Amino acid sequence: MATRPDSGPDYLEQPLGRFLDLVASREPAPGGGASAAVTVALAAALTAMAARFSTGHLADADELAGRADGLRGEVVVLARADAAAYGRVLDAYRTSRDDKEARRREIWEALTEAADVPLSIAGIGAEVAGIAARLAEEGNPNLRGDAITAAVLAGAGVRAAATLVEINISAGGADDGRLSRAAELRATAAAAQAAVDGAGARGGV
Repeated sequence: MATRPDSGPDYLEQPLGRFLDLVASREPAPGGGASAAVTVALAAALTAMAARFSTGHLADADELAGRADGLRGEVVVLARADAAAYGRVLDAYRTSRDDKEARRREIWEALTEAADVPLSIAGIGAEVAGIAARLAEEGNPNLRGDAITAAVLAGAGVRAAATLVEINISAGGADDGRLSRAAELRATAAAAQAAVDGAGARGGV
């Protein structure tokens, strides 16, 4: 498996079936964070496709497609980074138990640091969901189903990533505003979901 020293295994260079096998295996990574990142990446890819088919409907369709491509590039890096962050958490748990206070501090630091990756995934997912919702509303109606699917997938990725932020911060015991940021991103994705629900109800999906 290809690796990068600063971001862990490059899961997205694996065939899809191989990645699914890795997720299902008895290994700690790839897990929830990488899965959320890949989900958001799929959403961004669908969003880009819907935008490219909407040039006759939206003046900025090309810009939306380019932004979706950029977000996909950002989030695939986070799929790798999540494994590295989780690896540091596992390393912290494996440290010597002789100095319990030092060990506890190391675990807390690793957990709070690990919250940064899913928070970034949630941020990207919320933006993807917003673009997809706009395309579902204003883009090519023949691609409405794809745009709605993108918004739903992005929203799921945001909710999953935000939950991981909450778990890591709660376990680490040191919140510095990231919990409120995660809740804000969850709400943003939920608003996009509500918008596409309306677009889907109008038919043509």
